[in-house]
Amino acid sequence: MIQNSEFTIGNSPWWVQRWLELLDSYRFKKRLERARIYAREGNVLSIEFEGAKVLAKVQGSEPEPYRVSISLDPFTDEDWNYVIDTLSQKAIFSAQLLAGEMPDKIEEVFTANGLSLFPFTLSDIHSHCSCPDKANPCKHIGAVYYQLGDRFSEDPFVLFQLRGRTKEQILEALRQLRSQESAVEAGLSRNSTDLPTVNLENPPVQKPEIGKKSQKTSNIEQFWQYDEPLDSSLVAIVPPADGKTVLNLLGRIPLAYADAQAVEQYLEQVYRTASQQAIASALSSD
Repeated sequence: MIQNSEFTIGNSPWWVQRWLELLDSYRFKKRLERARIYAREGNVLSIEFEGAKVLAKVQGSEPEPYRVSISLDPFTDEDWNYVIDTLSQKAIFSAQLLAGEMPDKIEEVFTANGLSLFPFTLSDIHSHCSCPDKANPCKHIGAVYYQLGDRFSEDPFVLFQLRGRTKEQILEALRQLRSQESAVEAGLSRNSTDLPTVNLENPPVQKPEIGKKSQKTSNIEQFWQYDEPLDSSLVAIVPPADGKTVLNLLGRIPLAYADAQAVEQYLEQVYRTASQQAIASALSSD
């Protein structure tokens, strides 16, 4: 059974608001209210993906749950190639997506390639329910639609999957593009390096300088420096698999409850921003 949720648009991330506002524009408000109750009370038993299509089971008035399907028109392989190429040009996009946030200007990536990430109207959403209700969306479809908003809040890549690409496919494509760019830059760097000329008949002799330490002596300022290029295919830049942050590991802040909540919310935002900037810096080819 899907976990119960409260569907408060104002407190949701902007991309979830965009998704829910489309359904809330539906003129049959009573049907939407019943859909919200179904979603909130756990009538949505399961949600699974079959490719780009959502398949769900919703418990209605009958003993057997109704079967619901929801899908959008998926983008072509060519469309996705253009989108991923555009995404790769800004490392902050990859960093924010990896951190579970939808970049504010993500829609510009799609519109620049003649696409729309979000559906314009409810008619752009293909849905079907096995219930006898002729209306579309019925309360069962609406309940699944609301639950999908929760999924988008937890993982923005779910919205991309409705357009035909999974999280793994997008990240792998971005990784391959970075590998290619790194290989090209490494080749250019090698070709542009000017090698010094050496007189083989009278090779220069390095005389030890008295009073100076050997170059092999440790230098704390250079301890973290590594001048050799890394093989990008061996470098995996991802957020913690368990989703935990430093705040989770440190435990509760020893303050009054209200003060602790305020401080934790502030530090959580600071940590999220710092993580995104760190991942963006690591992914950057500059």
